[in-house]
Amino acid sequence: MKKLALLFVSLLFINIIYSKQIYVVTTTEDLKSIAEFVGGKKVKVESLSYGWQDPHTVEPLPSMIVKLSKADMLVKIGLDLDMWVDGLILASKNKNIAYGAVGYVDASVGITALEIPVGKVDASMGDIHIYGNPHYWLDPENGKIIAKNILEGLCRLSPENKEYFEKNYEEFVDKLTKKIEYWEQKLKKYENKNFVSYHKTFSYFAKRFKINIVATVEPKPGIPPSAAYLKTLVETIKKQDVVCILHENFYPLKTSQSVAKQTNTKVVVLPISVGGIKEVKDYFSLFEYIVTKIEESDENKNN
Repeated sequence: MKKLALLFVSLLFINIIYSKQIYVVTTTEDLKSIAEFVGGKKVKVESLSYGWQDPHTVEPLPSMIVKLSKADMLVKIGLDLDMWVDGLILASKNKNIAYGAVGYVDASVGITALEIPVGKVDASMGDIHIYGNPHYWLDPENGKIIAKNILEGLCRLSPENKEYFEKNYEEFVDKLTKKIEYWEQKLKKYENKNFVSYHKTFSYFAKRFKINIVATVEPKPGIPPSAAYLKTLVETIKKQDVVCILHENFYPLKTSQSVAKQTNTKVVVLPISVGGIKEVKDYFSLFEYIVTKIEESDENKNN
């Protein structure tokens, strides 16, 4: 009986060890959503930022250090968008999530970056990203690359669950492939049509769905437009037959609305991340929402 009791306790202890969830911390809710798809019930995931925040201006907080100090894995956007997390990693003193460690995942690995600056980079260019445009998650095909990077991180940490993670990853990719085909069909009527965005956020989205971003309300990233620039922008929109102005929901609306009024163009306010609005609860519903709102704006353009 003692041997049986000891065996039972040993099996229970082993079960507890192997059923322990991997604690994953991500810098954005988009990464959180994808990590939850791949990790399933084997992970607990928390994001350091919210989808309604401007990802360029996230304020580091002491509570973030606490989360990172306990994390088994960190997933970051990379391409210098979430550099604010680097100091927090050092402050957390968690060697498992330091650069190059087993629990460190840069989701941008394998991404073909757009708009990499050429030549000398200086402050006159605005808030430029030296490694290229970092909003790559807005191409849903890149969601597969993000998921693969997360998969590899989880398998490093928990090789005994490799088959489970791979199954979840394959299901995620299969579902995303089908959804991309659906979204491409929905947006096919906008191929080669012209759009304007507030910031250079939709470059990857535009390339995937073959639409043209002919101008931005900002003359340069992070630089407010002057009166002279806005006059030129209005003329451009009138000449280019722009479908609508895509406006990220964390930027002030006043300027975009003024331009829209002068050009008889609709402003479409869009989240760019999971959690940007309450309806967008995961990576799939983010694109569902964006695609639907673009369609609705065009349908109501002349109403």
